[in-house]
Amino acid sequence: MNFQQLRSIREAARCGFNLTEVANVLFTSQPGVSRQIRELEEELGVDIFIRNGKRLIGLTDPGKGILKIVERLLQEAENLRQASQEYSGETSGTLTVAATHTQARYALPRVVQGFRASFPDVRIALQQSSPEHIADWVISGKADVGIATEGLTQFKELISFPCYEWSHVLVVPENHPLLEISEPISLADLAAYPLITYDIGFTGRGHIDDAFRTAGITPDIVLTAMDSDVIQQYVSLGLGVGLVASMATEHSRQNGLRSIEVSHLLASNVTRLAVRRGAYLRSYTYDFILQFAPQLKREDIVEALQAEPHSAGSNSVHKADFEQRILKIA
Repeated sequence: MNFQQLRSIREAARCGFNLTEVANVLFTSQPGVSRQIRELEEELGVDIFIRNGKRLIGLTDPGKGILKIVERLLQEAENLRQASQEYSGETSGTLTVAATHTQARYALPRVVQGFRASFPDVRIALQQSSPEHIADWVISGKADVGIATEGLTQFKELISFPCYEWSHVLVVPENHPLLEISEPISLADLAAYPLITYDIGFTGRGHIDDAFRTAGITPDIVLTAMDSDVIQQYVSLGLGVGLVASMATEHSRQNGLRSIEVSHLLASNVTRLAVRRGAYLRSYTYDFILQFAPQLKREDIVEALQAEPHSAGSNSVHKADFEQRILKIA
């Protein structure tokens, strides 16, 4: 039994049993992957995969149990590597942070600046994508930390922590009729105009949809985007009114836009930071997390990492009372 065999098993499951894709991930050949899998099956004396001819099409019942063990072994091997670097006093390395555009553009610059001052020898690799891809990257080990508003609580392989709470605001061009409304603006007021906002699954979009659905109103959403700056650019062109994250409106006035408070219409949002369950975190990773969410405590993170999934209560780990305490502190 060797690590290449274990990696072949894990990647075959991750890649939908496509051995060509597995070979690309592992930088080897498809016959080599097939050989590694077959040799491990022969050594264990059980079939791990269901086959249709030479094609893998699924996991056998024993294979499902074996895969969980393989994933734990590979994670512990990575933890051992990280721990050896930590104990040897090595303070250099790479911290890979996966985040949505809104977090990377508006929430992370101050944190990255402070982190670099504390750890000048650590390189930061910042990756931007959708919450689903961010979760996949953290689970697979391609990213050490994931930051997003939606999606990170849905994976049992992740532990996520609440970091801060924020609201949406409405952005409109100068002299827009909505600026003349003296009473608090309503969802019906918004629905009278074409709406530009985030793609489904991004930056609190679920709360926007829920609000309109609950009110029985169907908004005319004419354009969606992942990027707050893109949304505001199209609003400035007169294509509609925009709903964006409040943190993204710092320079709206300079772009000829005005912001209108709508927190009474839409539920607030919570940005979360996620790490892989059971991962060994370097000291500088803890420092980064605590700079991003200073209301957290290192012992909370350590306890969550060590907790078993069934005892954690949920993949968000912290129960409602804990999360409320953290958000109040934030």
